[in-house]
Amino acid sequence: QKGSVRIEGHKVKLPKVGWVKLCQHRPLPENSIIKTVTISQTPSGKYYISMLVEYENQVLPVIPKTFLGLDFAMHGLYVASDEEDAKYPDFLRKAEKRLVKAQQKLSKKQKGSHNREKQRLRVAILHEKVANQRRDFLHKKSRYLADRYDAIGIEDISVKAMAKRKKGGKFSFGKSVADNGWNLFTNMLEYKLAWQGKQLIKIDKWYPSSQLCHVCGYRTSETKDLSVREWNCPKCGSHHDRDKNAAINIREEARRISA
Repeated sequence: QKGSVRIEGHKVKLPKVGWVKLCQHRPLPENSIIKTVTISQTPSGKYYISMLVEYENQVLPVIPKTFLGLDFAMHGLYVASDEEDAKYPDFLRKAEKRLVKAQQKLSKKQKGSHNREKQRLRVAILHEKVANQRRDFLHKKSRYLADRYDAIGIEDISVKAMAKRKKGGKFSFGKSVADNGWNLFTNMLEYKLAWQGKQLIKIDKWYPSSQLCHVCGYRTSETKDLSVREWNCPKCGSHHDRDKNAAINIREEARRISA
């Protein structure tokens, strides 16, 4: 540690503030130098301190031997080529009724009143709980996969674009995509792989992962229709689950790219 910020035991020393009690998430790396410190406050009133540190960490690149393909799942997190699919409760949906009621109560409270502030805090705590549950789930999933595989392939999709409703109301993905946490998950996965000298391989978004039969390579136009969840290959007769087949194709494309 170096400079005006120091951590000793369960306290942190901050410039102009002095010593403050600290609940530390994990110890700083040995011989690390604190470069920047950011203090933030959540709507529920909790304070968090994040530190950017610099330290020597020699990581040798791993020659990939084990590969995994992940396909974005609209009503879960992902479908994996060689793992169980990752599904978790839609935390926002579960809390939605309570949130709506809490928001309605908040709107009826008099502005500037003590009761309104108490209700605002209840709403903030509900939102915060959902975010923390999701983040914990994503950390555990990304850690498990990063430890188990040398290279993981994903499609380089735009979640922001998917969250927009298509003209005419044909598709309504906004809520599911917003709840999914895909971007946060892939960011976690990327840095956890990099820490171990491993790779997150992003496959071009135009790669037809859902249209190719992973058994014989036949390409169908049938699966351009997103409502088609299962299909039979007219060439080799293989029966495919749309997302599982796509995940396998993504895995093999990642293998090809890394070769």
